[in-house]
Amino acid sequence: MELLPLTIPGAYELRADPHVDFRGFFARIIDLTVLKAHGLYDHFEQGSLSFNKQRGTLRGLHFQASPHWETKIVTCVAGRIFDVVVDLRRESPAFGRWEARELDASSCNSLYVPIGCAHGFQTLDPNTAVLYSITPAYRAELARGVHPFDTELSVSWPIEDAVLSERDLALPTLRDLAV
Repeated sequence: MELLPLTIPGAYELRADPHVDFRGFFARIIDLTVLKAHGLYDHFEQGSLSFNKQRGTLRGLHFQASPHWETKIVTCVAGRIFDVVVDLRRESPAFGRWEARELDASSCNSLYVPIGCAHGFQTLDPNTAVLYSITPAYRAELARGVHPFDTELSVSWPIEDAVLSERDLALPTLRDLAV
């Protein structure tokens, strides 16, 4: 597994090295030994799956509040997504910046989202499935988010007619967020 640093400190694109034969491929998408060797979090408590029927579905930008900030590894296991990480750490030189990668099932790439960052994605294909490895375990009362169309962030979502939940449409802007 290869770790490619993003411009947001502590965020990485993880690229697997698939073993390919006539049947397809097999790839290790998470290697805790590699994460630990790079000083990254290596103890994930929960796995979650997001299935999205429609192209253009947008989920995010989500995080879990202190004292239970999350670390996530996000992998697209069917279809394709535009995957976004936003730095919410006020002391970070990247505060308020976002970065994105396209993830898809055949590329064997994932996104490592560090503590203190929000995460979201938009589906580029219908019937897209996204697998999350998360720590600590989800706590509904600490679920937070930033409005995905916050003009200060100006995330360049690739599909204009996004499919969003009412909850995500009601999220605060970064300026109004109390982190």
